[in-house]
Amino acid sequence: MSPDVWSQIFDFSNYGELVVLLQNSIIAGAVLGVVGGLIGVFVMSRDMAFAVHGISELSFAGAAAGLLFGVGVVEGSIIGSIAAALIIGVLGSRARDRNSIIAVLMPFGLGLGILCLTLYPGRSANKFGLLTGQIVAVDDPRLNSLIAISIVVVLGLLLVWRPLTFASVDADVASARGVPVRGLSIFFMLLLGLAVAVSVQVVGSLLVLSILVTPAAAALRVSSSPILVPLLSTVFAVVSLVGGIMLALGSSVPISPYVTTISFVIYLVCRLIAWRRGTGTGRIQDAGLALSGKKAVEQ
Repeated sequence: MSPDVWSQIFDFSNYGELVVLLQNSIIAGAVLGVVGGLIGVFVMSRDMAFAVHGISELSFAGAAAGLLFGVGVVEGSIIGSIAAALIIGVLGSRARDRNSIIAVLMPFGLGLGILCLTLYPGRSANKFGLLTGQIVAVDDPRLNSLIAISIVVVLGLLLVWRPLTFASVDADVASARGVPVRGLSIFFMLLLGLAVAVSVQVVGSLLVLSILVTPAAAALRVSSSPILVPLLSTVFAVVSLVGGIMLALGSSVPISPYVTTISFVIYLVCRLIAWRRGTGTGRIQDAGLALSGKKAVEQ
C-alpha cells in the first residue's frame, strides 16, 4: 500500500484542533452508543436484526426526500423510520410475515431514496453521507435534536424494560400472564424507528447494523447476565462509535469504515472468548432474561 493511501486513512497532523472543532460529533457518538447498546439487546432477543436494516432503508428514503424537498434530513429520516416501524410492527406480528414485509420494504425504500438523491441538485457529499455517514454534519441544532430523541428512546426502554424483556423471550407465556405483548411490540418498534433515525445521521443507513446489532451480539457471547449484557453492549457501542470518530478525524475516509471495523473486532474477540469458555449459543442468556422478566411481572 502506497504512503499516499496510508496518509488518507491515518493522518494525525493538527489533530488537537480537529478534536475541538468536531466535539459535537464525539458527543453524538457517545450518546448514540448508549442508545444502540441498550436497544440492541432487545433487537437480538427478539431476532429483529433484519428489521433494523429494513427500517434504515426507509429512514434513508425519508432523509433523501427531506433533503430534496427542503424539509430537513432529520425530520425526513424520522418520518421514514417511524412509518417503516409502524408497518412492520402492525403487519408483522409473526416472524414469517415480518420478514416478508421487510423484504418488500427494503428495495422500495432504497429505490425511493436513490431517486430522491438523483433529483437532488446539491453537493454530492450530502448524498454520499446519507449512505455512509458524515462526521462533520453534527451541528448544534442537529446535536440537540439527536440528544432529545435519544433521551426519549432510553426513557421509553427503561419504562417497559422488565415486561418487554419477558415478552421478548417468551411471548406466549408473557401474554398468558397478562403482559400486553402486542402493544409492547408496537411501542418497541417505534423506539427502534427513532433509534435508527438518529443513528443514520452519523453512521449512514447502510451500516447502522454495526451500532444497533453488533455490540449486543458481542455482549451475548461473553455473558448470560441480564444486567451485564446491556452494560457490555453499551460499552462496546460507545467504544466503536467514539473510537471510530476519533480515528476518522484525521483522515479523508468516511467515519463508517472505522466504526464498523472496531465493532467487528470487538465481536471477533468476544467470539474467541466464548469459544475458549466453550459457550456462546445464547440459550443460557435467554433463560436468564426470561426469569428476570417473569419475576418482574409477578412483583
